[in-house]
Amino acid sequence: MRESETVSNACEAFRNDRGRLLDILWRVQDSLGAINLDSMTLIAEKLAIPVVEVEGVVTFYAFFSEQKQGRIVIRLCEDIIDQHQGMAEIEDAFSQCLGIAPGGTTEDGLFTLLRTPCIGLSDQAPAALINFVPVTHLKPGSVKRLAQALRKNPDPQSLITQYGDGQNAHPLIRSGVRNLIRKRGHMLLGQVPHEAGWQVARQMSPTDIVQRISASELRGRGGAGFRTGLKLRMAARSPALDRVVICNADEGEPGTCKDRVLLTERPQLLIEGMRIAARAIQAKQGIIYLRAEYRYLQPYLESLLQDARMQGQLGRQAGFDIRIQLGAGAYICGEESSLIRSCEGYRGEPGNRPPYPAQSGYQGLPTIVNNVETLCLIPRILSEGEHWFRQTGTAQSPGTKLYSISGDCSKPGIYELPLGTPLRDLLEMAGGQDAAAVQVGGASGEIVAPVNFDRPLSFEALNSAGSIMVFSGERNLLEVVDYFLHFFVEESCGYCTPCRVGNVFLKQGLEKIRQGLAESADLENLRQLSQTIIATSRCGLGHTSPKP
Repeated sequence: MRESETVSNACEAFRNDRGRLLDILWRVQDSLGAINLDSMTLIAEKLAIPVVEVEGVVTFYAFFSEQKQGRIVIRLCEDIIDQHQGMAEIEDAFSQCLGIAPGGTTEDGLFTLLRTPCIGLSDQAPAALINFVPVTHLKPGSVKRLAQALRKNPDPQSLITQYGDGQNAHPLIRSGVRNLIRKRGHMLLGQVPHEAGWQVARQMSPTDIVQRISASELRGRGGAGFRTGLKLRMAARSPALDRVVICNADEGEPGTCKDRVLLTERPQLLIEGMRIAARAIQAKQGIIYLRAEYRYLQPYLESLLQDARMQGQLGRQAGFDIRIQLGAGAYICGEESSLIRSCEGYRGEPGNRPPYPAQSGYQGLPTIVNNVETLCLIPRILSEGEHWFRQTGTAQSPGTKLYSISGDCSKPGIYELPLGTPLRDLLEMAGGQDAAAVQVGGASGEIVAPVNFDRPLSFEALNSAGSIMVFSGERNLLEVVDYFLHFFVEESCGYCTPCRVGNVFLKQGLEKIRQGLAESADLENLRQLSQTIIATSRCGLGHTSPKP
């Protein structure tokens, strides 16, 4: 198919809607293997926007490419957990076998080898995405056999000979990923009744739904801990004629993979939670922002949305519908204003506040953004009641929390525990009680020493977005911090100078320390620089990047 025809078909599939630019770009790249300047120019003409605007979006997202890539794109996860599990040896094996360095494409145009940040598989590292098919527990000795198999059959799906547990074996997923659910709590990972929350919600007024969620003291499970009921109330009180519910399924924090399990095993609960939230604020539009690393789950999720439409739960008859917006590789889009911009087809740059998204968000409409775990808890609160929810956890942090544990422990995986559980108890369950340090909350979180392992995991004591990375005494913590700073330098949107430049200076200062060239004054300079970055950056990335 000619390039112009491919672009034309892609644009027409989305009615030449500038707001669906990311979807159009995915269509073009999937068909042509790249989005070159000619394609960008054609897209710009179709959407009646400047070509520089299209180019700005293409260059912002890591998974879009201006250069022709191979038919098979191998993305090796470079996060610190995968590095500790031997990713360097695996990368060397791929480079020798394919005859290319990372970033290169083979002469026959079959393979491209790339590095990519955390792909949501830290619990089964080292891992890679091969044309978005996840491959886990890689070993250097198996790389040659894997490459030979792909040369014979360039469909990466053929590599999956054994499916994972649960819905990973579903015909629309067919993944070798394992859920690794180590501890099932009673709220999300235990037995969950189908549609029980909606049956209660449909008998309640929107105001009463908001009141029940507010009374439960549910706080967002994405890390910030903002009160969900307050967010709903702000949106509901807006005089707008329409409102929007967005699910943030863009968990990009290194070490986090809990939402992957919920999207696989509890997607109906998520959809139910979005429907209840929509009823609470009288929303007509819903969006699931799915990170590209979880693209292998998209056909399954689309089928569930279509089933819900057939049953009258979504669509015109229901007065509320949900679409999936596939991301394209940008950690910053986990921040809600950046995510909204991405859903609108723009670069995922954070917005100024006020106004807050609950006042003016997606397309200027009042918008609530909550992560997968938070939205899954809403039906449980509606069906069981706010008192049931508050019986678990602490007064300030009620309910359960899902934790993704990875690194130097014998039982990595997903644990659902009451908030307020001491970190030490969780480490003992996971076989990581001999840890020398634990990173709680991902790269933007807090490093905890053994003397503080008795601290409770809660919003008021030791907050976590769900990522728990365990490091033994054999690990060099300066190496760990160096990786985190590398991650922040790469993932900064580049909008503001403190974050764009300051994080580079932090990394350079750390490298000076690692080389044994630093003096006491260098440490003080790093402290002051950190305070400046935190105080003057535009969004949460710069506010947290100096933490390590």
